Formats: sequence, structure tokens, C-alpha cells
Amino acid sequence: MRERSKTKKLLKQLNRCKYLYLLILPSMITIFIFHYIPLYGVQIAFKDYRNSLGIWGSPWVGFKHFITFFNYPYFKNILWNTIWVSLCSLTTFPLPIIFSLMLNEMKNGKLKKVCQTITYAPYFVSTVVVCSMTILFLNRDGLVNILLSFFGVTPQNYMAIPSAFAPIYAITGLWTGLGWGTIIYLATLAGVSPELIEAAKIDGASRLQIILHVNLPHIFPTIITMFILRMGSLLSVGFEKAYLLQNPLNLEASNIISTYVYEIGLVQNQFSYSAAIGLFNNVINIILLVTANTISKKLAKTSLW
Repeated sequence: MRERSKTKKLLKQLNRCKYLYLLILPSMITIFIFHYIPLYGVQIAFKDYRNSLGIWGSPWVGFKHFITFFNYPYFKNILWNTIWVSLCSLTTFPLPIIFSLMLNEMKNGKLKKVCQTITYAPYFVSTVVVCSMTILFLNRDGLVNILLSFFGVTPQNYMAIPSAFAPIYAITGLWTGLGWGTIIYLATLAGVSPELIEAAKIDGASRLQIILHVNLPHIFPTIITMFILRMGSLLSVGFEKAYLLQNPLNLEASNIISTYVYEIGLVQNQFSYSAAIGLFNNVINIILLVTANTISKKLAKTSLW
């Protein structure tokens, strides 16, 4: 009887929200076709894939390609480069939060819109254009060196300095992503109850106290969610920008997992080997995601699941 009642409730709920489910159906079908069906190809990471034999006909080699990657002389260097670039990018995580809180406090509507437009615009600039601008600005005769020369700094080609690659990657990522990240927090801040803010003002709270004790706690679950997602993609450093900023002089710091997979998989046609590296990268990301979610669930009582 209980099972029948549960089934009836479920059917009633489906019938009541049927149009909403129909709206999300195309997205679900698209995700299933392009994200789940291709997963069967992951097995080539455990096979010696050959085009003539196909995926199913290629011989099974187990963990051979994983062992080859772990024994690769530059394995530690590639892994450390990927982690270091990711950590440098992660240091910029609080800045969209701070910026959104600042924008939320702005009373001048026109100035607020101008600031929003200026910060949102770089997100829509092509990565190729961003990297080209970065290389031009950081050349020996670029804009950055011209400005620094006024302070007595000797001009140098910053793109040729390996230790500067990770900070450059993080700063350009901040420039292009600051506005987009701010949108999420501003949308959450829009849900703060005006009555709650008015009550805080009546109690004598300053603007800083309202930010710390009203606005920040309200967006805290969103911050935790975004941080967990960020941790889940810690090793998934974007290939395009890293590859475009890469040159022979900074290769020792810019050679990361994604660029190595491109070189091995597409340039040298070692599909099984590159698939194994990509699978290893994804497994590490899943472990980080689950770990971050578990810690957040225990400490902050907020999680993805």
C-alpha cells in the first residue's frame, strides 16, 4: 500500500510539472548523447588502440599506458606545473566575491553599470586575442615594460621567464573571469531581505558590519558550492590559453597535462596513451571533488550532495 501511494504521488508530481520536465528534456538528451554515450571510448586507455582494429578489436594491455606515464622522466615536472598553475589561479577565487560585495554597496546606479560593463566585457574576448595581447604587453618593448621603466625597472621579456608563467596565467584568468564570477554572487545578493538590512541599520550596524554579518552569510552557501566545483577542476587547466602562452623559453613551467595530452594524442597519434593520461587527470579531479564536498558537508553543513 505504501509503495502504491508513493507511486501515485510521484505520478501526480510528474503530471503537475510535466511542462517543466519537457523544457529540460532537450538539454538532458543533449548531455546524454554528447557526454555519456562517448564514455565507452574510455576503454582505449586500457588497450593498444589501432585504427584498423577499432576500439573493440584492439588488444587489451591493462595499465601499461598509466605505468608508462608514471615512469616518464618529466612526469613529476608536468604534474607539478599543472598543480602550481591551478593553485595560482585558485588564489584569485576570493576576488569576485569581494568585488560583488563592493558593487552591491554602490549607490550610484550609473557608475555601478559602468563598472559592471567594464569587468564583464573581457569575458567575451576570444582566448586567442587575450593571449596575443598578453604577449604584446609583456614583451621587452611592451606596455608593461614601458610603464615599469618610469620606476627604474629594467625591461625584460616576462614571457621568457618560466617562474612568471603561472602568475601570468592566473592574472589573465582573473581579468577575463572577474565579471562573470561576480554575476553569480550579485544574483545571490539580490535575494537578501531588505527588511533584514533595515533591521540591522536600526540596531546601529555600520555598512561593514552589514556586509560581514548579513550579506556574506547569505552568499556563503554559494561560495562553498563554487569552491567545491573549483576544486573538482583543479587539475583541468585550460589547454587553449596555456598552449598559446607557451614558448620554448618557458616550456619547463608551461608544459602541463593538457598540453602534453595534445602533443601525444593529436600530434603523435598515441591515442591510447593520451586517453590514459586524460583518465588519470579526471580520476584525480573526482577524488578532489568528493574530498572537498565531504569536508564542506562536515564543517560548513553545505555540499553539492
